[in-house]
Amino acid sequence: MPFIDHLIELRSRLLKIVAVVLVAFLGLAPFADRIYTYLAGPLLRHLPADSTMIAIDVASPFLTPFKLALVVAIFGTLPLILYQVWGFVAPGLYRHEKRLLLPLLAASTLLFYAGAAFAYFVVLPLVFQFMTATAPQGVAVMTDISRYLDFVLTLFFAFGIAFEVPIATILLVWSGITTRQSLARKRPYVIVAAFVVGMLLTPPDVISQTLLAVPMWLLYELGLLFSRPFAPERKGLNVPEGE
Repeated sequence: MPFIDHLIELRSRLLKIVAVVLVAFLGLAPFADRIYTYLAGPLLRHLPADSTMIAIDVASPFLTPFKLALVVAIFGTLPLILYQVWGFVAPGLYRHEKRLLLPLLAASTLLFYAGAAFAYFVVLPLVFQFMTATAPQGVAVMTDISRYLDFVLTLFFAFGIAFEVPIATILLVWSGITTRQSLARKRPYVIVAAFVVGMLLTPPDVISQTLLAVPMWLLYELGLLFSRPFAPERKGLNVPEGE
C-alpha cells in the first residue's frame, strides 16, 4: 500500500477505537458513582467505623467518578481496541506470523485482565488492612477520592503489565534474541529484578512489593515453559540451543 493509504487506514482504525470507547463511556457514565463505590470497596471495608472517604478538590466528587468510567470503558473495550490494532498490522505479516501472533494477542489481553483482578481481589485488601491497622493512635484514616483512584489505577496497570511477563518471554525466544536455556540461566537475576520492579511500581510497603515480585517470577517460569514451541528452527546448524 502507498504511504498515504497507510495513513488513511490508520486514521480509520483510530476513529473506530475512539468511537468504541466513547460509546462504552456514555453507557457507563450513568453508573459512574456505583462503579466508584465498588472500586472503593477494599478500602471502605477496612476503614474504622467513624471514618469515611473525603473530597479535597471542589470538582472531584463530580469528575473523579467520570474519570473512572472512562478508564473502565478503555479497559472493557481493550479486546476491540487490540482487534483494530491487529487489523492494521496483520496485512504486513506472514501467514505463520499471523498464526502465532493472534493467540499471543488474546493471551496478553487475558493476562492483563488477570493482573488487574489479582490487584483488586488480593493485593488491595491486604494493603489497606495493613495500612489502616498501622495508623498511629489519634490519626483519622480518611482518603481523598481522587488520590485513591490514582493509587488503585497505578496498581492495576502495574500488575496488568507485570502479568505480561510470559508473553515477553515467548516473544524473546520466538524472535531469536535469546534462547530458553539462556533465560533459564539468568533466573537469579530475574528474581532480583522482579523485586526491584515491585519496589518501583508499587507503593512503599513490603506487602504490595512482594505480591508483585513473586507472581512476576512465577509467570517468568510459565513463559519459559510455554516458549518451547516458539523456539526458531536452527536449520543447518549442529549447535545446541543456547550456544
